[in-house]
Amino acid sequence: MELEDVIREYEYHCMAKGFTEKTMKNKRQELKQMKNFLIEKRGIHELESITTFDLKAYMRLKQQSGLQPQSIVTMFKMIRAFFSWCEKEEYLKENIAKKVEIPKIPKKLLKGFTVEEVSAMVDAFSFKNYIEARNKAIIAMLSDCGLRAMEIRGLLAKNVKETAILVNGKGNKERMMFISPALKKILIRYERLRKQYFKDKIVKSDHYFLSYVGDTLSHMGVYNVVKEAGERVKIEEARCSPHTFRHFFAVQCILNGIDIFTLSKLLGHSDVSTTQRYLQSLEDFELIKKAMPSSPLMNLGRSPR
Repeated sequence: MELEDVIREYEYHCMAKGFTEKTMKNKRQELKQMKNFLIEKRGIHELESITTFDLKAYMRLKQQSGLQPQSIVTMFKMIRAFFSWCEKEEYLKENIAKKVEIPKIPKKLLKGFTVEEVSAMVDAFSFKNYIEARNKAIIAMLSDCGLRAMEIRGLLAKNVKETAILVNGKGNKERMMFISPALKKILIRYERLRKQYFKDKIVKSDHYFLSYVGDTLSHMGVYNVVKEAGERVKIEEARCSPHTFRHFFAVQCILNGIDIFTLSKLLGHSDVSTTQRYLQSLEDFELIKKAMPSSPLMNLGRSPR
């Protein structure tokens, strides 16, 4: 079978599975690079002609290009997934990518946010205007609910209920997250300012968090909110990203005695092993003995301003 035809069919399979636009973009890019390598460097056009040695050569090319081990592992997981699908569809007798060794990733401990840092970042934004209130609500929701950046920007206004949020996660899997009183207080004031701000403006989206022109927030838009929060309070040791807030949320849950199976559901992980690997990168979270309530924001000692 023509490699190009099989890759095209696989792309539609992934789209039908509900992968996000970002994931599809990454898959297309990686499979295109692999296809070009096989055709141009190895003279291979047929799927059945690909061998483990060809894939090992592709791996060496990636390593020689100077890519970090983490990037190479992420890349090759997409390659393995493709050949695994080819095996299931009986286009190949076996997944030839399984025999290709991937580089070991040095274990790095994530320096997470402290409770004081999160409190300061929530307080870094005010209610003086819509954008300030929106950013404050985003930081508060990230820390109190542990949502992904894509889940924050994709959150629909109709799914923010009185005491819970309906989250549409990876693979279009839905889950409910609790809204604590501390978070609700912030959301009420945000919603009031949002209504006032867009009173005489055209709203182009039904999402909960909107840009200043009433459109959906971009992926970088959410990151920039977190980056600005970190800059305002001068966070230096921890990486200021939505992902670090997910780690903060996970730590607070563990410290409060929530079991890993429950935490896995709260984080939207499809398998508890993902949560276990997720926690391995945390710095000394098991050594902290301080008791925490279930809501991170409620533990800040006072309600954020």
